[in-house]
Order: sequence, then C-alpha cells, then structure tokens
Amino acid sequence: MKILALDTSTEACSAALYADGRLLVRAEEAPRAHAEFILPMVESLLDEAGLTLRGLDALAFGRGPGSFTGVRLAASVAQGLAYGAGLGVVPVSTLRAVALQALDHPAGAQADHVLVCNDARMQETYWCAYRRSVDAATGLALPEAIRAEAVGAPESVARPTFDATGAPLAADALWTGAGRGFRAYPVLEAALPAGRIAPAPLVDLLPQAAAIVTLARPEVAAGRLRPAAEALPVYLRDDVARPSFS
Repeated sequence: MKILALDTSTEACSAALYADGRLLVRAEEAPRAHAEFILPMVESLLDEAGLTLRGLDALAFGRGPGSFTGVRLAASVAQGLAYGAGLGVVPVSTLRAVALQALDHPAGAQADHVLVCNDARMQETYWCAYRRSVDAATGLALPEAIRAEAVGAPESVARPTFDATGAPLAADALWTGAGRGFRAYPVLEAALPAGRIAPAPLVDLLPQAAAIVTLARPEVAAGRLRPAAEALPVYLRDDVARPSFS
C-alpha cells in the first residue's frame, strides 16, 4: 500500500508518504507559506522513497474544517495531483486527524474519548467528539466520531452523553481534550468531565499529514476511493469573506 497525504488547513503545512509499512514525513509551521512549501514537500518525499505519483495507490488530504484559504489549497493540490496521476482520493477530516494524534500521544494514551476543538478564529471553534475504536480490516486503533462536526462559540461546546446511534456513553469514560481551540478559549475545558479527564488538554496539536495518511489506510484497503473531482473542501460555515486567521 502506497499513500501520499497532505494538509494545509491550519498554521501547519505537512505531507506524508506511507509506502509498504514505512512512513516518511515533511512538516513546517508556516502560516503564510503553504503554497510555497507543499509541492516541494511532495517532491522530496517521492524522491526519498524512489516513487512517482503514478506508482501510488491513492492520495489523501485534509479536507477541513480549517482556514478557508488553507483548506482550498489542500483540496486543489490534491485534485490536481490526482487528476494528473490517475489516482483516487481520500478526504480526511482535520478534526479526526487531531483526535488520532491525541489518542496516540503519551499524555492521551489512557483516554478512550477525546473532545477536539480547533481554533476557527472570529471567536468560534471547530469541534467534534470521538471515541477510540479498532478498525476490523487493519487492526488500527482509530477515533470514531460520536457526533457531527460543528462550528460555534466556545460556550456552545458540550461534551456528548450519547453516541451517534443514541446509545448512552459510559459514565466512567476517560476523556481528554485536544486542539488549539483549548489554548485560544480556556472556557472550553468546562466541557470536559471533572474527575474523569486525562492530563491537561493537548493545546498545541494541529492536524498533520502523518495522521491523515493513517486514517486513509482503511479506506484505501477497502477500495473506498473517490474520483479526483470529489477532492472538495469542507468549511462548516458559510462566511468565507473574512479571513479565518490573522
């Protein structure tokens, strides 16, 4: 299995290549230089692995939510590369990517649930809640969404007590928080349960291509690829006129 992943949805810019069990990564935190970095990152990864785009099985990308400009860039680059190489694409939620990073982090390793809050600027946060689950096909421990992604004021964020099917969540579930929304809006910590929380929220996490490529692996293994034309961004909110970060 050979998958290229990229993400430019936040201040972080990253690309990752998973090739037959080996993971190669390029990453920079450079809010205004994504367009400058992303294609050289891709080229560098392919050169190191001795591969071409046509030698890949799929291309994954962070489809948002995030910076409007950054999400559009990731989608357009993924679409262009996939068209040119005849590849299918796997759009991956950037919130889910942060959830995976949190559950894999030493500080979140004991948690079975994670509340992800990314800074949406304009006094809002992108958020979703996940629980640890095991993918039957690959055996990977991956986050499973237990509610729909949302955007809103930090005060509107509420930890779910039921999963997506309406079943109640375990009262003794161990939660952690993740994402830079927690750093921007400390009030978000109130949404985490008192006494049933892993160490302090992981406030520095940004979505990374390494997590995106891991989340794409079950989709590629199952053949759930989309045509290049469906490499589309997800914004969550309609206000695209104002910049999402300064």
